[in-house]
Amino acid sequence: MPISKKYAPYVYIIAGMAIFVCMGTIYSWSVFRKPLEDLFGIGATQSGWPYMLFLCFYALAMPFAGGLIERLGPGRTTLIGGAILSAAWFVSGSATGITTLSLTYGVFGGIGVGLIYGAPLAVAARWFPRKKGLAVGLTLAGFGLSPFLTAPVAVRLIESYGVLPTFRIFGVVFFLCITVLAFFLRFPDKPPVGQSAESQAAAMADTDTMDMLKTRSFYGLWICYAIGTFAGLMAISVTSPVAQEIIRLKPETAAFAVSAFAVFNALGRPLFGSLTDRFGTRAAIGMSYILITAASICLLVAGSGDAGIYFVAFSLLWLALGGWLAIAPVSTVNLFGALHYCKNYGFVFTAYGAGALAGGLTSGLIKDHFGSYQYAFYVTAAMALAGIAINLIAIPRNIRRTEP
Repeated sequence: MPISKKYAPYVYIIAGMAIFVCMGTIYSWSVFRKPLEDLFGIGATQSGWPYMLFLCFYALAMPFAGGLIERLGPGRTTLIGGAILSAAWFVSGSATGITTLSLTYGVFGGIGVGLIYGAPLAVAARWFPRKKGLAVGLTLAGFGLSPFLTAPVAVRLIESYGVLPTFRIFGVVFFLCITVLAFFLRFPDKPPVGQSAESQAAAMADTDTMDMLKTRSFYGLWICYAIGTFAGLMAISVTSPVAQEIIRLKPETAAFAVSAFAVFNALGRPLFGSLTDRFGTRAAIGMSYILITAASICLLVAGSGDAGIYFVAFSLLWLALGGWLAIAPVSTVNLFGALHYCKNYGFVFTAYGAGALAGGLTSGLIKDHFGSYQYAFYVTAAMALAGIAINLIAIPRNIRRTEP
């Protein structure tokens, strides 16, 4: 949909943010877990299956989506992904067990988000070539902010109608919203003012996907990204259970906490996007790991009634995860250029799926084996410390900034 040239860049970012609010409902999964466990008579490991599969297939669809965006454009790709995502939510309302739900919500819902995800980011990066980190971070803020809006809504709907009808309601709403917003996504017809095609090409030596996969920088960024998402996504999946089972907060307070933490997740994206713009990838990665380590230590000593420690620690974990969703795409441009960004970031993003799968399995297994999620934070602390070392070894000290 054509927009006035004066306001176009900002309208496209707002549209992208709104689309990410719909997709980011996955971060409200912790409020679905207990109702599903009660409904299907399952344990913590099984109730995490749809969440893990959603994030895994979301990442696996990204490399394919990069080529689709280049061929069909961001708007059409978003329409296709939105239809799949909405159908997955709606059909999940008829699930007869956790296996069915894992297929409908986890596999097909994840594929839908994976097809959409790169489109608003590519649009934001092309409309703001001099401030890619900030533009991408602001667009992604919608994903992080989503639980602030959707978690309390989901709780009310589950209380009023039940958990399965809630899936159907979200499916209808998401279909209407994403279909409309998709028409607002388009690339600029030519480089924005002050950024000629020649200067843009000269500013960075672009690396195609096959060559990128041969570099140490790719594997360093991939491993660091996987570690960051492992810690962050595992924390998000247990935010509500930890509040109720370890800190002894009421369910209503736990739901409010998920919404509050979503604000930090959203803030982490423009914050770390700007930090990556200004200080580079290595510094931004180091800062995120410091936050994860500090939060993990806090949660290892927290107990019943330690609401203050709980809120501080999970705020840092959600902030760090939000940061990674900006660090990775901006660093992909910094390291490998903008020309092949859609395809390149699709492969980098598979680290997100690996971290989600490993994090979800780890938290569920630890809870079922030890009886408490608290032991999981030994793992997040150790992984963050390992990530600091990998960052120093594999990520170049001085890499290209996003400004030409």
